Amino acid sequence: MGVPALFRWLSNKYPKIVSPVIEEQAQVVDGEEIPIDITRPNPNGEEQDNLYLDMNGIVHPCTHPEGKPPPADEQEMMMEIYKYTDRVVNMVRPRKLLMIAIDGVAPRAKMNQQRARRFRSAQEAKENDQKKEELHKMLAQQHATKTGEQLVREEVVQKTWDSNVITPGTPFMDILAASLRYWIAYKLNTDPGWENLKIIISDATVPGEGEHKIMNFVRSQRASPNHDPNTRHVIYGLDADLIMLGLGTHEPYFRVLREDVFAQDSRPRGCRLCGQTGHKAEECLGRPKEKSGEFDEKQHAAPLKPFIWLHVAVLREYLAVELRVPQQPFPFDLERALDDWVFMCFFVGNDFLPHLPSLDIRENGIDTLIAIWRDNLPAMGSYLTKDGSVELKNAQIILQGLAKQEDAIFARRRQADERKQANEKRRKEQDAARNEERAQKRRRSSPQRDLTAGSGGGEPAPPMELITPGRGHLNKETRELTHSMVINRGAVYRANMENKSAAAVLKSKLMKGNQDAGDSETPATDGEDVSSELPEQTSPGVLGKRKADVAEQEVTEAGTPGRDSPLPVPPVPEKPKQDETQEDTVKLWEPGYADRYYEQKFGVDPKDLEFRHQVAREYAIGLCWVLRYYFQGCPSWTWYYPRHYAPFAADFVDIADMDVQFEKGTIFKPFEQLMGVLPASSNHALPKVFHPLMENPDSEIIDFYPEDFPLDLNGKKFAWQGVILLPFIDETRLLNAMAKVYPLLTEDEKSRNSHGQEVLLLSDRNPLYQDLVANFYSKKPGPAQYPLKEDVSGGLAGIVERSDTYIPHSSLVSPLEAHGMPGVDDDRSLTVLYTIPKTSHVHKSMLLRGVKLPTPMLDSNDIRATQTRSQNSGRSFGGAPFQGRGRGGRMNYSSDRPNPFAAHLDPKFNSGPQGGPGGAPMVPPGWVPPGQGYGGYARGPPPPPRGGMSHQYPPQYPPQHGYQQPGDYYGQQNNQYNQGGQYNNGHQSGYGQQDYRGGRGGNRGGRGRGGQNRDHYSHNQGGGGYNRY
Repeated sequence: MGVPALFRWLSNKYPKIVSPVIEEQAQVVDGEEIPIDITRPNPNGEEQDNLYLDMNGIVHPCTHPEGKPPPADEQEMMMEIYKYTDRVVNMVRPRKLLMIAIDGVAPRAKMNQQRARRFRSAQEAKENDQKKEELHKMLAQQHATKTGEQLVREEVVQKTWDSNVITPGTPFMDILAASLRYWIAYKLNTDPGWENLKIIISDATVPGEGEHKIMNFVRSQRASPNHDPNTRHVIYGLDADLIMLGLGTHEPYFRVLREDVFAQDSRPRGCRLCGQTGHKAEECLGRPKEKSGEFDEKQHAAPLKPFIWLHVAVLREYLAVELRVPQQPFPFDLERALDDWVFMCFFVGNDFLPHLPSLDIRENGIDTLIAIWRDNLPAMGSYLTKDGSVELKNAQIILQGLAKQEDAIFARRRQADERKQANEKRRKEQDAARNEERAQKRRRSSPQRDLTAGSGGGEPAPPMELITPGRGHLNKETRELTHSMVINRGAVYRANMENKSAAAVLKSKLMKGNQDAGDSETPATDGEDVSSELPEQTSPGVLGKRKADVAEQEVTEAGTPGRDSPLPVPPVPEKPKQDETQEDTVKLWEPGYADRYYEQKFGVDPKDLEFRHQVAREYAIGLCWVLRYYFQGCPSWTWYYPRHYAPFAADFVDIADMDVQFEKGTIFKPFEQLMGVLPASSNHALPKVFHPLMENPDSEIIDFYPEDFPLDLNGKKFAWQGVILLPFIDETRLLNAMAKVYPLLTEDEKSRNSHGQEVLLLSDRNPLYQDLVANFYSKKPGPAQYPLKEDVSGGLAGIVERSDTYIPHSSLVSPLEAHGMPGVDDDRSLTVLYTIPKTSHVHKSMLLRGVKLPTPMLDSNDIRATQTRSQNSGRSFGGAPFQGRGRGGRMNYSSDRPNPFAAHLDPKFNSGPQGGPGGAPMVPPGWVPPGQGYGGYARGPPPPPRGGMSHQYPPQYPPQHGYQQPGDYYGQQNNQYNQGGQYNNGHQSGYGQQDYRGGRGGNRGGRGRGGQNRDHYSHNQGGGGYNRY
């Protein structure tokens, strides 16, 4: 998902969700590497059942790695993919199933982001090729300058490998699929650890993103009556949305495996004396370095990045504490609360919608939404979502609450940016002063200055006579002369001169002047600055550089044979300053920002409020699409958000009455997606018959492929954070233009342009092997579409068919024999076509019967700290107070009048009374505020003292309840699951029974703002903001 900082934010806020992977390394004996035996117990202490590989997270780093040279050809790429995949399997050691999913044709909503990424990638590759060509020309000119001859032969500049070919429909993806099928069959024949595994490959011909094809499989297995609810799942990938997808499965045993991308931050530093790691300089013993390998070649090899687990089960524990609202008027349902949390994460960024301007993950935007959600949950009367559908009337309340904070958020963001810029400027000035001071010290202590500079910088140190060693002729003074006295004679001389009195110095100079008759220099008088008359001393390195530059210039001016005139030396462009960025003309922190935003970003009249509401409605439809896509599968293959920018929260004024429906639509073919996402420079991945459509100026769709495109930083600092303003693809125009070319395709190209099917591979030692062979390859074959027997298949549900390309016990031909991957004469693996079972049931947000909840990992200290943080976080921008008014009032986000904070709302808009059309739901009947608790506090004990840390509490606080029994930390009994009211039985138990209130964010940012910054309608809406608290 498009939130680069989400994983770091999660791991910092919930530290126990991450743990390192214990990885067993292969042993080398007599130069031979002994493979890892994965039949042995998992060194991590827990066995895993199913492993799912989001394969694009492996293909990309293997084909264009960082920090080392890329593979020379596609065969080497496949070998790198094999090694990486084998390493992941060895770490997890799945016992039942391995699923490999490669991205297929994506929904139309995803293609917009894919298009932007690939256009940016092509532009970067073009720039790299230009740099290579310039370097080649420069080297050729230098060679010609030195030898006096021009290079006759033409060098071939190797082009940067185009990573855009990692897209469905390209020849590379066909090679990848075939190579993976060979490697899996090879492992099934040769590795005992794979004997009982069932492997499903969903290659690029199967539509859908890799991780969502995996989730579709998990949901289908979960719908089977024979599914084991205690199945242990592991999914590998680098995308942050795998965490959301893992929560959305509502499977209690789920892990995410990923590389530790922050391992570089904690890498140990080497000793500065010997350069070895493992000890500090003060501990160095000066021992010689031990060789790693015969020639120490392993020392210089790129180190393997460590892996980490992200435990979704532990994240569920944290969220069970944080999302529990004390005395809420309806039963607490953790599974639905988790769905609400996932939905709120979509607001800060995803692959299908731009994030709202007021929300940023680095500013704890999710915490802001959670605070609003907690404060309004009793008033909403139910959760935000239900089984993948959005309750828009409740989403309206959340967005209204965010609208009240937008002015304060933008103002605080500006203040933070100004502080950051001021700190950076101060650090630069300090660094410059420090570097200047160091440079002066180096100049004062340099040997050249010692020879030329005397006291005060104008008098040289006295020369020392060379010692001619001779036997028996060294006097006492010469014998006492040391190496240090010779090297530091200038510093010693200046120190001695400074220690003398002024009279002694003058006397010494006069006596010296009388003795040195040949000295013609006039001594400087007292108070005269001698150093000002001398040119600034130049260090030897700079001097050498100047001499080299002069010599090069002389050679150039003299001319080179074969050239009439020298080549001009281009000026070196100055590096742009770090703080010089694209000017932000919207200025969200100044009044009228909404007018400027819509005028500059959307090109509409600032007074056109209906357009703003229309954009908000389109965005709301997008939120519904994203949530359903994550929980139920793709609701529509053709829908997409037709804007580059998101609306403000205050623009969502009438979404409660929307009836959102989606049409399934038709899935794009692979070539159609390629034509929709690739730039013209990557047309080599397409058949040649399509090239004129992308290159010919007279093409009817040439406007889809601009060579240059604008980049809007949109208030950001770096180009990768900007918005690429590409035209949206008109599906009708694109398909009509391609339909004219389809008859020219070859049979092989037509095959690449078709949709495929998953395949299932297994060994002949798997119990399912004999059952399938008897059905498909016996004298009396069974049905063509054979439902798997789950008691034989180990719980795997689905339908299999015979594969026409597979022949039992045939030879397995290797495509990589040159790289040490041999073929197999007698292939003892089986390959069949596999279909994921379809179900008419909606994926329910609930735990299944028979589940045994994992042992809780959070202790009482973790629970108290999380409870306190949940009460205080998200209120830094004038967030709604949780109790009473002022320091303790609950903010009512839905009232009987228009939202005063959303100052640019239509004056005619009326939210209506509570419980009526357009208003918020009424508080359920029978709900009363909680009674007085002990100590006179309605919701638990008083907040902790401000002088201490947030997790320190007075000893008189009552003990926690509901987290002492294993299997009861979700607020439920062992054999019960989110049915009825077992989460809240009228007394405080389980999570969230205490409501700590330390912190004073309730009446801070946004004070006196109201909505005056939004636009020209602000003076008609009256006051507002948080100045009333």
